[in-house]
Amino acid sequence: MCLKAIRPFIFVWYPFYFFVNSLLPSGFALNKIGEFVVKNLEHQFQGVCQLLNPASKNYVYSTLENLSQTPIFMNTPYVTLTIKNSVGYIEFFHPNRNSMPSDILFKLAETITAAGTNNAINVVVLQSGGDRTFCAGASFHEVMAVTTSEEGKAFFSGFAHVINAMRRCPKLIIGRVQGKTVGGGVGLAAATDYCLASKHAAIRLSELSIGIGPFVIEPAVTRKIGLSAMSQLTIDAETFFSAEWAKSKGLYAEVFETKEALDVATTVLAEKLSSYNPEALKQMKAVFWEGTQHWDTLLLERAEISGTLVLSDFTKNTLKRFR
Repeated sequence: MCLKAIRPFIFVWYPFYFFVNSLLPSGFALNKIGEFVVKNLEHQFQGVCQLLNPASKNYVYSTLENLSQTPIFMNTPYVTLTIKNSVGYIEFFHPNRNSMPSDILFKLAETITAAGTNNAINVVVLQSGGDRTFCAGASFHEVMAVTTSEEGKAFFSGFAHVINAMRRCPKLIIGRVQGKTVGGGVGLAAATDYCLASKHAAIRLSELSIGIGPFVIEPAVTRKIGLSAMSQLTIDAETFFSAEWAKSKGLYAEVFETKEALDVATTVLAEKLSSYNPEALKQMKAVFWEGTQHWDTLLLERAEISGTLVLSDFTKNTLKRFR
């Protein structure tokens, strides 16, 4: 099928977005329209791409990917799972520096669990959208809205559920950290089985500086980098530690100069691993996580500590600065 013949499919929805948005008040329905456009692009391409030669197919997918990464589409939070060459790519995004509100954390844990039971997936890659920040940790907006210890425990349990989903997932999880990561984001990186990063992927545990502590993620981070490094990160709560420092402590396996090099290395590693014996990968994952079965209760107990501390006057007054 000629590439020229399918170009109308590529561009029919994209101009539609601008036309509708120009008729609406500034910002109105921006997210929903953008989401609608991308979904229709994907729906139309699935059928069309079956008729294309490889070069044309690559053009279509490249165009769709570029459209979905443009600013107009990068306003709606999401968690997605894409399967390619037996690799499940799980991506999360939030327009506020990839901060993690409860709904995104719930969807992320759910998606990781689903990937673990999907026979089409041999290896999982965990990544985030955007270029500058991998994860900014918990959503400050939700933290400031907490009024009871029960609400606090429920909120901080979000990262507990994600880390436990990663731990229980029978598939190896490769982390791809393209930018800075803070708080709970460091916990996500630590809970991967193998983590690659760019040189911009500095880390910080800022919790003590706002009156709480990295209680929920501590077991995962300490398991990965050791108690001494975890203590240093926690106590020096206002400092970003470089990606090279994180690599030297074992959080990152490799650090790359550019995001593009990181992406290539992540894909190569994931696809290589996906060609290995799935049962061997599963058994090796179980060995990696031996002795962590008690985390199902431990992390929730830690969430309760954070949920109580967040109600303190110190924390409430400190968080007001972020409004």
